[in-house]
Amino acid sequence: MNGPLPDLDADVQTLPIESNDDVVRARQLVRTLAQRCKLSLVDQTKLVTAASELARNTLVYGGGGVLRIGLVRRGGKVGVSAIFDDSGPGIPDVDQALTDGWTSGGGLGLGLSGARRLVDEFTLDTEVGGGTRVSVTKWGR
Repeated sequence: MNGPLPDLDADVQTLPIESNDDVVRARQLVRTLAQRCKLSLVDQTKLVTAASELARNTLVYGGGGVLRIGLVRRGGKVGVSAIFDDSGPGIPDVDQALTDGWTSGGGLGLGLSGARRLVDEFTLDTEVGGGTRVSVTKWGR
């Protein structure tokens, strides 16, 4: 699941996600970049909430992994893009995992579908036995 990063600026930051402390650090880093690109407080909260859920999923279901995050630019807009990669077991039923209200338990209760609703762009790539990559982007208005 290691491919090119979508449209990230050269200033990509990488954070391993191997403990609960790393999940907290991931939230802090996401908030810092959201503030840097001047997302509204509401959009900052949405992005941080989605990233928190995805970081926790990376740790709990993927057995740990890495967050790569940076600012993105497209058509005069600036946003934050975050990519969560793990080498875990993958998601056997993507449709079910993306169903509103479905949860395997233990997270914030948002699930992947909730995280998807909170961001502007959401991509999920997974392979059973080969890990999962979730990419999210929130654009400034």
